[in-house]
Amino acid sequence: MERALEIAALVWPYVSSAVTLAISALASVHAILRKRDVRAAIGWVALIWAVPLIGAALYGALGINRIRRRAVELHPTRLHAAAPAPRHSVVDDTRLPDALADLAPLARLVERVTGAPLVRGNSVEPLDGGEAAYGAMVAAIERAERSVGMCTYIFDVDAAGLRFADALEAAAKRGVEVRVLIDGVGANYSRPTMVRVLRRRGVRTAVFLGSILPWSLPYANLRNHRKILVVDGERGFTGGMNVRAGCLPGGDPRHAVEDLHFALRGPVVAQLLDAFAEDWAFTTREHLGGERWYPALAPEGEVLARAVPDGPDQDLDKLRWTLLGAVAQARERIGIVTPYFLPDAALQNALAVAALRGVTVDVVLPAVNNLRFVQWAQTAELWSLLARGCRVWLTPPPFDHTKLMVVDGRWSSIGSANWDPRSLRLNFELGVECYDEGLGAALTERLDARIAKARRYTREDLDARPLPVQVRDGIARLFTPYL
Repeated sequence: MERALEIAALVWPYVSSAVTLAISALASVHAILRKRDVRAAIGWVALIWAVPLIGAALYGALGINRIRRRAVELHPTRLHAAAPAPRHSVVDDTRLPDALADLAPLARLVERVTGAPLVRGNSVEPLDGGEAAYGAMVAAIERAERSVGMCTYIFDVDAAGLRFADALEAAAKRGVEVRVLIDGVGANYSRPTMVRVLRRRGVRTAVFLGSILPWSLPYANLRNHRKILVVDGERGFTGGMNVRAGCLPGGDPRHAVEDLHFALRGPVVAQLLDAFAEDWAFTTREHLGGERWYPALAPEGEVLARAVPDGPDQDLDKLRWTLLGAVAQARERIGIVTPYFLPDAALQNALAVAALRGVTVDVVLPAVNNLRFVQWAQTAELWSLLARGCRVWLTPPPFDHTKLMVVDGRWSSIGSANWDPRSLRLNFELGVECYDEGLGAALTERLDARIAKARRYTREDLDARPLPVQVRDGIARLFTPYL
C-alpha cells in the first residue's frame, strides 16, 4: 500500500500537468477556430495559458457562444411551415424607380447579406415620443381581432406599461392569440416585473434568456433588444422605444427620454413578424403560423422596405454590413442619430472616407448620456472622425434614445440598434431599411430639428479636456469591445 502511494505521488504531477496541458490546448484550439474577432481570440488564448485550468474554465463558461448552437437548431426555414406562401410584390433591385435607381447596388448588397427580399407597397409613419407611439400601439391592440405579437427589451410596471397590460389582457379575453416576449434583463427594470403582472392576467408571456444578474446591471450580453409589435399580421410597429413612463410627457423625471418609433403597414410587416416568430420559437419552442398570424398583405404605400435582423448567431454582422454599404453609397449627406456611438474601426474609417470624399457627415449624440462610462469611451473615439471633417452634435436633455440613419434623403435605417459593439455584435436587434424620398425628407427634418437645438462638438473641445479627463476617457475606451 505504501509503495502504491509512493508511485502515485511520483506519477501524479506528470498526470496533472498532462491533463492541464490537454485542457489548455483544447480550449485554445476552440478559441482560435471559433472566435471571429482576432483580439478576442488572442485575449482568451492568453488567459487560458496565463491562468491554467481557471482560464479554460472561464472560457468554457463565458467565451463559448451557446446562443448560436441553439439558434442553428431553430433554423428560420423550419419556423413557419403553416404560414401561407408570400403574396407580396418583391422588388427586382435592378429596376428600382428612376429616382432611386442609383441605389440598386445597396439594395443588392443587403439582399445578399440578409437573404430577404426588398418589398414594395409599404407605409412607414414616424411616431414622435411616447404619447404618439404608445397611443397608436395600444389602439391597434384594442382593435386586434386575430393575433398580437409583442417583443420588447424594457417593459416597466408603470403608467405606460399598465396601459399596454390592460389592452393585452382585454385582447386575450376576447379570444385574440396574444404572445408577449420580454428580455430577461430588461424585464427586471421594475418590481414587480411585467412578466408576473401579465401572466396573472392570463396573457401568454415568455422571458428571453432569463438572467440571475442584478436588474441594475446595464452591460449584460446577448440580450433581445428588439422592439416589435405586430397586430393581426397587418399592422406593425418598431423602432427604439421601450415601454416605460419616462417616454411620456410628464412621466418619470428620473428617466425622461426623447425617442422615435414607427408604424408600418404593407408586406414588410410579415418580415417583422418573422423576426418575432423566430424569437418566440427560440424561447418557447412554439411555432407561429397560419392565417391568424400571416394573412395576405395588400399594398399600403410607396415605401420600398426590408427588415434586417441581427444577432450573435446566423444573423451576425447583417446590420453592420448594411451600414457599411449605406455609408459607401452616400453622395451628399449622412445623418446619424444614436444614443451610444462606439463604431468599430471599419465603420469609423468608412465615415471618415465619406467625409473626405465631400459627403456631409452629421452624428447627433446626447450631451448627457445615461451610461457615463459609454460616454467617456465614445468621447475618446471621436478624434478620428473630427480630424477628418465629420460633424458631431450634442443635444441637451432629455436624453435622446432615437436610433436613425438617413443617407442623401432617400435611404433610411430605422429600428432598435445603436452604433456600438453591444448592438452590432452582442445583442439581438432588428433594423428596417427604407427606400423613399418622402420618408427620407421627413426623417431629415427630424435630424435637422435636433441639430438646430444642439451644440457642435469640435476638435478644439476634444483637445481642451483636462489631462485627468483624457486619461479617464482613454481608459474607458479600452473596454469598447464590451460596451
